[in-house]
Amino acid sequence: MKTHGGFLISQIGRLQARVFQKMLRESGVDAFNGAQGRILYVLWENEILTITDVSRLTSLSKTALTSMLDRLEGGGLIKRVPDKQNRRQIFVTITEKAKSYRDEYERVSQRMNELFYKGFDAAEIAEFEEHLKKIIQNLEGQ
Repeated sequence: MKTHGGFLISQIGRLQARVFQKMLRESGVDAFNGAQGRILYVLWENEILTITDVSRLTSLSKTALTSMLDRLEGGGLIKRVPDKQNRRQIFVTITEKAKSYRDEYERVSQRMNELFYKGFDAAEIAEFEEHLKKIIQNLEGQ
C-alpha cells in the first residue's frame, strides 16, 4: 500500500508556518517568527529553562536552537544566564519585552487552531491528535 502521510504532514507544516506567520504580522507581532514563537511559548510556560530543556520541549536541534536563541537575544526577547553552580550549564529566560507579546500570540494561536480544525467535530479532533501523538512516539524512538 502506497502512503503519503509523511509528505502530507510536511506540506501541512509548511502551510501552517506560512499562514501563522502572516497572522502574526497582521496582528502586529513582528519581533519574532513562528518558529521562534515556539521557543518563547515554552519559556512563557516555564520562565527559565536549560538549553537542553528548550531543545527537548520544542523538538529543535541544539544547532538550530543556538542561532534562534542568538536572534531572540539580539531582539531583547530572551537572556542567557550562566548557572552559578555549574559554569558549563546555561539557562534561558524570558524578558519583560517577550512577556508583552504573550496575549496577542495566544490570540493568534487560537485563530490558527480554529482554522486548522474548521469542519472537524470534537471526536475527530481527539482521534486525529491521538494518531499524531502515536507518529511522534514512533519517530522519537529512532
